[in-house]
Amino acid sequence: MSTNPPAGNGQPTVLKGKDFASDQDVRWCPGCGDYSILKQVQTVFADLGLDKDKVAVISGIGCSSRFPYYMETYGMHSIHGRAPAFASGLKLANPDLDVWVVTGDGDGFSIGGNHMLHVLRRNFDINLLIFNNQIYGLTKGQYSPTSEVNKKTKSTPMGSIDYPVNPGAFALGSSASFVARSMDRDPKHLKAMLHRSHQHRGTSFLEIYQNCNIFNDGAFFTFTDKATKADNGLFLEQGQPLIFGAEKNKGIRINGLRPEVVSIDNGQYTADDLWVHDEKDIFKASMLTRFFDDPSEEGALPRPFGVIYEEDRPTYEDEMFEQLEVAQNKTDADLDALIAGPKTWKIK
Repeated sequence: MSTNPPAGNGQPTVLKGKDFASDQDVRWCPGCGDYSILKQVQTVFADLGLDKDKVAVISGIGCSSRFPYYMETYGMHSIHGRAPAFASGLKLANPDLDVWVVTGDGDGFSIGGNHMLHVLRRNFDINLLIFNNQIYGLTKGQYSPTSEVNKKTKSTPMGSIDYPVNPGAFALGSSASFVARSMDRDPKHLKAMLHRSHQHRGTSFLEIYQNCNIFNDGAFFTFTDKATKADNGLFLEQGQPLIFGAEKNKGIRINGLRPEVVSIDNGQYTADDLWVHDEKDIFKASMLTRFFDDPSEEGALPRPFGVIYEEDRPTYEDEMFEQLEVAQNKTDADLDALIAGPKTWKIK
């Protein structure tokens, strides 16, 4: 699926991002972070040389879920929260399809939380893009499952009392085989994470911080603005120590069983003392997903971006087709016995 379709002269056609843009008018609010994500997805699909006839984009309900309309591929704007279920069935019915799911923090973690859990643990070879803006945008600004405590909105005028869902921790707790995080305001990083998501065989879970400039403007500016990004964001690289800061003078070390921020420019600590990132380490990945401190607090841990965890594991469809092949190869198959099952009861 990474080969460009041939042109009329038999030579491969070099695709561009605009080749994956449909003729539909994009109906998001001006300035919405969804525009940036759409652009990068279209560009990455072209970079990968995907066959448009073998790609399906499935969404649920919400602002992000208008995504399939704007992609020149197959797609479905499905039921609220149920996009993972549709995508799972589609992948089983046609395993050659490149299946992408687009969902938001409300669609994915509220009504769709149960479906999200099961698609992650089953490990279908599909790609999940979670647009997290910490608000309900389509229904005009109610607090969402990822909104911070004491969030004042139309539905919580005195401040929300719910504790927020931590998407990365949720994914790892659901036995996800790939967990990563990026943002709408860093196109280069987002493109790299989209490539890594597609490269992973299994369910890839990519959380994308997305700014809703109408109902929750600036929710992630601490991590996305140039002035504050370097001191509050931790960009993970496989096999590299956890270093951050505008001057690259801060790092993360493990002190006993807890991570802590240390300075590496005062002679007390060096890069050799720091935690080295390993995408295969589930225990350290679990700690990284808990780097969720309020950045205004003293000693706060930076927010990680990049591939937090990746595991090589058989996909659901591969395991299922292997079972089917074993069953079909049995020469002593008896339909009546199969229908009756292994246990029978006699009624006297």
